[in-house]
Amino acid sequence: MDSALVSEPAAYLRPTVRISVKLLVVGHFAVGKTTFVGTLSEIRPLHTEEKMTQAGALVDDLSGVPEKTTTTVAMDFGRLTLNDQLVLYLFGAPGQQRFTRLWQDMTQGALGALVLADTRRLDQSFEVMGLLEEHGLPYAVAVNHFPDAPFYSDADIREALDLLPETPLVTCDARDARSSTQALIALVEYLQRRPR
Repeated sequence: MDSALVSEPAAYLRPTVRISVKLLVVGHFAVGKTTFVGTLSEIRPLHTEEKMTQAGALVDDLSGVPEKTTTTVAMDFGRLTLNDQLVLYLFGAPGQQRFTRLWQDMTQGALGALVLADTRRLDQSFEVMGLLEEHGLPYAVAVNHFPDAPFYSDADIREALDLLPETPLVTCDARDARSSTQALIALVEYLQRRPR
């Protein structure tokens, strides 16, 4: 038996769990999806991070994030047990346009999505939200706070992203568990309020 599994009892799902929910964590390139999933996951998250190469420099826009050296090439995966019967599976989707086909496949079976946004590059969120709407997947938006990002009021962000009044909008820090949990709660509460 793998010693990593023995030393990590949370790796096993509780036998009492009866409901599992698939949620997507999406957003444009370099918005913090991998960090968000890693922050909330109770198990060691699955990451498919690879070093960025010169070939990627032709297609990945590093403006605003020049320090970025790795990128997700398939998905991130984490798990969060909410109670004895309910578990959330978090799937982080890659943000580059070339992964759209994979991203679309990930929407299958998902109840909803949390869209991470960056105020330095809000315009890059439109394609992601458009894909969710195309697939009929409800979503909430969480503005991931970056130290050098400009601050805008919720009203300004709602207007800039053309959000419906009922679409939740929150601010979070993907590195902080409490803040990330609040963003996830906003999504789950929204999904619970929606008519079936």
